[in-house]
Amino acid sequence: MASTRRITVDVNGRRHETEIESRLHLGDLLRNVLGLTGTHLGCEHGACGACTVLVDGEAVRSCLMLAAQADGAEVTTVEGLAADDGTLSPLQEAFSAHHALQCGFCTPGVLTSLTAFLRDNPDPSERDVREALSGNICRCTGYQPIVDAALDAARAVRSEQGNANDGC
Repeated sequence: MASTRRITVDVNGRRHETEIESRLHLGDLLRNVLGLTGTHLGCEHGACGACTVLVDGEAVRSCLMLAAQADGAEVTTVEGLAADDGTLSPLQEAFSAHHALQCGFCTPGVLTSLTAFLRDNPDPSERDVREALSGNICRCTGYQPIVDAALDAARAVRSEQGNANDGC
């Protein structure tokens, strides 16, 4: 008989309290229990990066993390990257502009990985972005559109922050 555990987790700004099997992975909680199917499960070994989400702001592989480990945490999935009014983040806008989406399977993990990366590295080089993407497998784009989108998003955010500081 599987053991269960009650957890509370904030996902994309909404609090969820649920009873789960102790061995349930975070990716399965998101997709199968909470119905947030934007997080894709690919290899289920942590190698492809498709399942990457943010847990307390850090990029993690949801296929490797038990849901019980997220008890009390804030989780952001690809569904939570846009503003509440549906306005896309600068990174999502840049992905659209650069056609970095392709088939879309890897896109949620790439977007969440790059969201954390760009937050911590607001002025990356192309090499920095490529290194940050090394844990995300994309078979469609050849990565150049993704890299271009990340660099454009970083520039847009820096420009926006510069304009906000001009008003002080």
